[in-house]
Amino acid sequence: MLLRLALTHPSISHELGASQDHNQRLEYLGDAVLQLVLSRELYDRYPHHDEGPLTKIRAQLVNQSSLAEQGRALNLGDHLILSRGEQLSGGRDRPSILADAFEAVLGAIFLDGGYEPARVLILGQFRDALTDIETAATTDNPKGALQEILQARSNEAPQYQVLSATGPDHDRNFECAVYYKGEEIGRGTGKSKKLAESQAAATALARMGGKPTSTS
Repeated sequence: MLLRLALTHPSISHELGASQDHNQRLEYLGDAVLQLVLSRELYDRYPHHDEGPLTKIRAQLVNQSSLAEQGRALNLGDHLILSRGEQLSGGRDRPSILADAFEAVLGAIFLDGGYEPARVLILGQFRDALTDIETAATTDNPKGALQEILQARSNEAPQYQVLSATGPDHDRNFECAVYYKGEEIGRGTGKSKKLAESQAAATALARMGGKPTSTS
C-alpha cells in the first residue's frame, strides 16, 4: 500500500477527484530522510570540512537531475500511477516526477522498515555518485584532500618545501616536495609555488590511493 502510494502522482487527484491520495506527503518525508543519511555520510567522510563545503557537496548529490537518475535506475517510471494527460505528455520520464517519486519511495521505506533499510538503500544507490564527488574534490583541491587524509591518522600536518626555482623571473619553474613525519611522500613542479605544491600533493595522493596525479 505504501509503495503504491509512493508511485501515485498528484495528477491522479485532478483526474479522479481531490480526495485521491498521492505521493507528496511521502516525498516530503523521503526528502528529509535522504538529507539526513547523506549529511551523516558526508560528515563522516570529510571530518575537516566545515558546513559550507559539506552543504555544497550535498546539493550536488540531491539536485533534481541526480534524483531523477536514481529514479530511472530503479525503473520507477514504468510503475508510476499517472493521469492520462501526464502519460501522454511523457510524464514517465519527466525529471521532476521521477525525482519526486524516488524521494517518496524513500519515505515509504522509512515508514515501513525504519531508518536502517532506508540508509542502506540510499548509500547503495549513491555509491558511484559519492565516489565521483570525492574524486572531484580531491582533484580540485589535492592539498586539502591530502591534509584531511593525513590528519585523520594523526594531528601532524604535511609540510611543503621548495626544492628549486629555476628560469627567468617572467618564466619561473618551481619544484616542491611534501613531507609527512619527516619523510618525503610526493614531489611536483609548476609555474608557481602553489601549483608545484598542488602537484606534489596530487602525487602523494596517487601513491597512497591511486588518485589522479593531474591538477589541471
